[in-house]
Amino acid sequence: MALDIISKIKKADLCGRGGAGFPVAIKWQGVKNALAKNKKASYYVIINAAEGEPGVKKDAYILEHHLNLVLEGVKESVLALGVKRLAGIYFFTNHDYHKLYSKRITKLLNEHRFLSLKIFWHFSLKPKSLSYLCGEESVILNVIEGKRHEPRLKPPLPVDCGLFNQPTLINNVETFYEVALVANGTYDSKRFYTIGGEVARPGVYDLPDNWPIEDVLRLTGNWPSYKFFVQAGGDVSGEVLNSKQLGIPVSGSGSITVYSWFDHNKEEMISRWLNFYKEGSCGQCTPCREGTYRLWELFLAKKTYSPEFWDILELLKEGSFCAYGKSIPLPLSSYYKNILKIT
Repeated sequence: MALDIISKIKKADLCGRGGAGFPVAIKWQGVKNALAKNKKASYYVIINAAEGEPGVKKDAYILEHHLNLVLEGVKESVLALGVKRLAGIYFFTNHDYHKLYSKRITKLLNEHRFLSLKIFWHFSLKPKSLSYLCGEESVILNVIEGKRHEPRLKPPLPVDCGLFNQPTLINNVETFYEVALVANGTYDSKRFYTIGGEVARPGVYDLPDNWPIEDVLRLTGNWPSYKFFVQAGGDVSGEVLNSKQLGIPVSGSGSITVYSWFDHNKEEMISRWLNFYKEGSCGQCTPCREGTYRLWELFLAKKTYSPEFWDILELLKEGSFCAYGKSIPLPLSSYYKNILKIT
């Protein structure tokens, strides 16, 4: 008996590529279970193409070179959940991607053999004021619904009660692309890496997802000849590692940014991180709203990594409402531990 697509995804052990790494089969099955419990419910599908993490370019690469497979992955989700109960499909993009790809998406939909889907499609633009925060699924729901741009309290999860209070499947562009590969039997446990910084061959590479960072850099011709360190998993939120710590795979959004150990500007790097988080906070919870501003104040006062600075990082990690605030300590603490402390 042939496996259905959810079973195939589970067998492939496919995890979401939006950054959180949640198992795709569990999410899809969650929507299916919600529809089984409520026979009157309809459902939505959202393709997240907002890509708000600086330095990450994989979604743009996929949209440019593999848009047809992204749409095939979306089609598989609709076939798995049922066309009759589909309420709508939203392509959630930033302004740049919408300008570049919306016409191509519309053209492909008109040419697509699964023509009945085109009447359900909508485009939704990520507000220019939002960046990394739109990686949080419930923020996307609020943006589309015209509500305040902040995370929702969970539970309920989007799979149970998402867009307009209906079960909702939200996946990243790369995830839908890989679902298409699973469906046609060509998925081989690869992922896309964005390599940037001070390297010889920056760009987006499609390589095995279990490769250590060192192998990714060496086999793409990007291993530096100088002393260096990297920020892996995100160009702002990622962990900072020295060259002796690169025997682990990349997590998060799959980016690797390389910096010269001696020539990088310490103040400029910390300033970029702190300003990004300060400007991007939605202000909903006190730890993140006040904490990001206080970190910035301490930086300006030349008190970075003071006892108070560390206290605020701990507060953000333990007390923030969503993953945005909780992600702030990692780049700052790993940079101090793995680079500054041994310089």
